[in-house]
Amino acid sequence: MPTEAEYQVALTLTPQIGCVAAKTLAQHFGNATDIFKAKAATLARMDGIGPVRADSIKSFNDFALCEQELQFAQKHGVQLLFLTDARYPQRLLNCYDSPTLLYYKGEADLNASRTAAIIGTRRNSEYGKNCVTELLAALAPYDVLILSGLAFGVDTLAHREALKQQLPTVGVLAHGLHTVYPPENMGLARKMLEAGGGLLTECMSGTAPDKHNFPTRNRIVAGMADVTIVVETDVKGGSMITAELANNYNRDVLAYPGKATDAKSRGCNHLIKTNKAALVTSGQDVLEFMNWLPAKEKPKQQRSLFIELSPDEKVIFDLLNGHDGLHIDEINLRSQLSASAAAAALLTLELQGVVASLPGKLYKVI
Repeated sequence: MPTEAEYQVALTLTPQIGCVAAKTLAQHFGNATDIFKAKAATLARMDGIGPVRADSIKSFNDFALCEQELQFAQKHGVQLLFLTDARYPQRLLNCYDSPTLLYYKGEADLNASRTAAIIGTRRNSEYGKNCVTELLAALAPYDVLILSGLAFGVDTLAHREALKQQLPTVGVLAHGLHTVYPPENMGLARKMLEAGGGLLTECMSGTAPDKHNFPTRNRIVAGMADVTIVVETDVKGGSMITAELANNYNRDVLAYPGKATDAKSRGCNHLIKTNKAALVTSGQDVLEFMNWLPAKEKPKQQRSLFIELSPDEKVIFDLLNGHDGLHIDEINLRSQLSASAAAAALLTLELQGVVASLPGKLYKVI
């Protein structure tokens, strides 16, 4: 009998079952095993499944390939994160097209309290490099998980600066974990893993970095991030796709502006111009926009020392000042005021915020 993990892989290989249908099934059955063991009639009656998809599930039999994938995962320390797994990036579950199964190598918490995707052109300028360097330095004290695509340019800068600032960083890949693309970033990927970061993909081992895999990869970057920060990009390209996806997922998008004549900034400027991204010029801007700065303590307001007190009120105030609390009987006795005069003075002092009444008929100066 196949294991639960083999059934999870099988669900990603079943014809006619995409991410949306798989999510419907996982939410209904709770695990992959019960999906494949369900009767065809039961599956066919489900909204979004129907008889064609039901027959596809019941006829799947390529479990040898599933077992082969699990052997690769075990050999290389790869974790399988199914939709119902607690370790699965929970932010992705809010996306309608959540990946059915993720392959993860690393130690970084994919459900960190703060996550930021930093993306941009593969041919960054010195301006873009300086933006990334300053941004990561500003984020460093706030334990933000840094996400990017491990591509040339801004992605590489983001991962490297995250390592320098000792921030956890995860590369989201458009291929299997048997390799790293581009190969020039193999050393960087190794350092990310050694530093407690990670590599994440929905592609099985052996999957090549084909062109059509990158847009689907980008939805994972956008879906996992609290905020997507675009540093430099032209109006076309992967960064613009990711920003659009983040907008569709109702996630925050921020962009660094650039010269109107600079092709590397045309995309950022367009996002800002069309209100698809908020303008930022520094890491401080990002922290403020995301409310990641610690709340400032409001200075304690001192009571005005210029409240005019009546003679009776001054007697009570002087009597209570310096005590943790005096009983009403002791106040009456030591103030040498009548009970009614003392009560009237105490009431006025309370209304002025000078005196507070405590349990047990005690009074003290605030």
